[in-house]
Amino acid sequence: MLLTLFIFFFSAATIYVACEYFVNGIEWVGRRLNLGATAVGSVLAAFGTALPESAVTLMAVVFGTTAEQKDIGVGAAMGGPLVLATLGYAVVGLALLFNHRRLARDTYAVHVDYARLSRDQMAFLAVFALKVALGLVAFVIKPWLGVVFLVVYALYVWREIHQSDTAFEEETIEALRIRPNLAEPSLFWALLQVMLAMAVIGVASHTFVSQLEVLGSALNWPPHLVALLLSPVATELPEVMNALIWVRQGKERLALANISGAMMIQATLPSALGIFFTPWLFDSTLLASGIITMLAIAWLCLLFRRGAVDSRTLAATGALYGLFVLLIACWLI
Repeated sequence: MLLTLFIFFFSAATIYVACEYFVNGIEWVGRRLNLGATAVGSVLAAFGTALPESAVTLMAVVFGTTAEQKDIGVGAAMGGPLVLATLGYAVVGLALLFNHRRLARDTYAVHVDYARLSRDQMAFLAVFALKVALGLVAFVIKPWLGVVFLVVYALYVWREIHQSDTAFEEETIEALRIRPNLAEPSLFWALLQVMLAMAVIGVASHTFVSQLEVLGSALNWPPHLVALLLSPVATELPEVMNALIWVRQGKERLALANISGAMMIQATLPSALGIFFTPWLFDSTLLASGIITMLAIAWLCLLFRRGAVDSRTLAATGALYGLFVLLIACWLI
């Protein structure tokens, strides 16, 4: 068990480090391509920070050889949006509260494009509701519906890029990790760093999935339950770290764009993989995670539609994750 835990945390740490390189490289790719700030947060950075959870689902459902491994993939596909919709937004709210004085803010208002975020939440809610509904029924052509989720994400990326705002500010990008002495690294070096990071993430994610299966057996938990509770909290850490960094800089717009974009990825790409390669049928725990996620998104959508969000109210969203953990604890007992 000690060796399993060591490999589990080592592979998770490897994913985090590789993601830092990925995000750093992808931000320079965005700069070289002259993309807008919001597009960098909601598309490029979001893709990088959502990559670990998506990679876990990919390795589990595509390359998994047992039903338990495929269950881990389904659990990861449901757990990622749950963590982001509850703890992700709560972290931004708490970070704003702790940095309130340092940012010299007169109020606790969150400075973001409310209309854009409200629209994103509505789109996510519609896609996620379809994702949950498909988990309740079985029919012959269901695997083909995975294509719908791929098309939805492609349209989302197209919209974010074409409706993006100002160019990505130079001061928000650290020096390229593999060429730190270059003030303006070329697109080649940025892409090279991205591809190397993706290779490391792929190997580490495969190891991570296998250790989740071992931990689930040791705890006598269903594999998807382990993936729901352990995998997302670990693999969504890049979004949390990005949020903390950007909030400390007073750039909650980028932090929330990163989380919103990662949520759209989690609602589409892992879902498509799960629908393609598994029966995609939910038990009570998976259904509970879906319901809690939709409640969180509906709540966030209501907040953003009002056009004024208090960081203290945003922080309270994390209570919904506590409710989910309480439900799981009651189910286990």
